[in-house]
Amino acid sequence: MKQARLQKIQRVLSLRQPTLTVLLEEVHKPHNLSAILRSCDAVGAMEAHAIVPRGGMPTYNATSGSAEKWVPLHTYREVLPTIEGLQQKGYQVLATHLSERAVDYRDVDYTRPTCILLGAEKWGVSEGAARAADQNIIIPMMGMVQSLNVSVAAATILFEAQRQRQVAGMYKAPQVDPETLKTLTFEWLYPDLAEIYRNKGEPYPDIDEEGMIVQGSHQPSAVSEQID
Repeated sequence: MKQARLQKIQRVLSLRQPTLTVLLEEVHKPHNLSAILRSCDAVGAMEAHAIVPRGGMPTYNATSGSAEKWVPLHTYREVLPTIEGLQQKGYQVLATHLSERAVDYRDVDYTRPTCILLGAEKWGVSEGAARAADQNIIIPMMGMVQSLNVSVAAATILFEAQRQRQVAGMYKAPQVDPETLKTLTFEWLYPDLAEIYRNKGEPYPDIDEEGMIVQGSHQPSAVSEQID
């Protein structure tokens, strides 16, 4: 069982895309937050970002399929500094927003480091955030309603990003550096032990090809009984 889980974890991590993410501007409904994180996990997004709504961050529900365990959500208070910070790291920020400079979401190059900015239910992306974004994108609508639910819009755009990245071969070789892969493998395989090591400020032990902790690796006394 441990070996099978290790192999699945290694396979999933080898497909992770550290240059693909989302930024949620005050999304406040639990089912939307959960569904978006589930879509992020499905396409291999490494992490997600969110501006905390006025009522506080929503909790996760069953819609996430436990995706919050695999896609860390980083929270912030202000949207404009967050956008600027992502841009300084090399991300193009694409805001889902109807404006004169908006383009079809399929006409964008998602093989570049990309952050998809999605706005709150009902109100959408704020005008200031839309202006600060590198590009505004829209999903063409052929019906009476003007827009999709935010979680559906996120999935639609994320899977277009996945399609482009697959065509470009970006899932064929790991995009995550080896040290990060090693760290995440241990954290996903041994989440409780990983927390103990982090609290003690000690390095994680090595694990063998069967997913077992290598004897002689760093083992704080507090974890020895759990390893046994």
